[in-house]
Amino acid sequence: MIRINLLPQDKGKSRTRPSAPVAAQKITVASTLVLVVAGLVVGGWYQRIQKESTRIAEEIASAEQETARLRTVITQVQQFEQRRAQLQQRVTLIEQLRKGQSGPVHMLDELSRALPEMVWLTELEQTGADLTIDGRCSALTLLSDFVSNLENSGWFKRPVEITETQNERLSGAEVDLIRFTVKAQFTQPGG
Repeated sequence: MIRINLLPQDKGKSRTRPSAPVAAQKITVASTLVLVVAGLVVGGWYQRIQKESTRIAEEIASAEQETARLRTVITQVQQFEQRRAQLQQRVTLIEQLRKGQSGPVHMLDELSRALPEMVWLTELEQTGADLTIDGRCSALTLLSDFVSNLENSGWFKRPVEITETQNERLSGAEVDLIRFTVKAQFTQPGG
């Protein structure tokens, strides 16, 4: 098949397309360069943000590990503090007991020294520094000597009081005894 072109042809004009003006080409090149530079700047900024984000995430993970480690340390410190407080309380209690330990020993020693013959103690009750002494004796003069000995010992506050006396006959014996109650206050010598 043969084709025939029936349109008139200009023989003086060339078949090339007219070229775009030079100014339009410069604008296109400049726009392309601006886009490329903007793309590079945005890409660099994105990479910097990514690196910063990664670094911050690593710091957060490290800080969380350190926090967990410090929590265990804090727990141990609290346990040690509690243990120290308990031990300090025990030491304080032991020291108080040591200080108070000599008091009853001296009190019993002084009671024993102040006790004349034919005087017997049946009960001794201590409430703080106050003493209540119950006993029996064969004569009131012996009871008076006992009270006088307690006052002169320096370990009992004056006056030592005789609060009750009562005659008592023992079954099967011909001797009457005197049952007595004495109240005294135990103190350090010179106190």
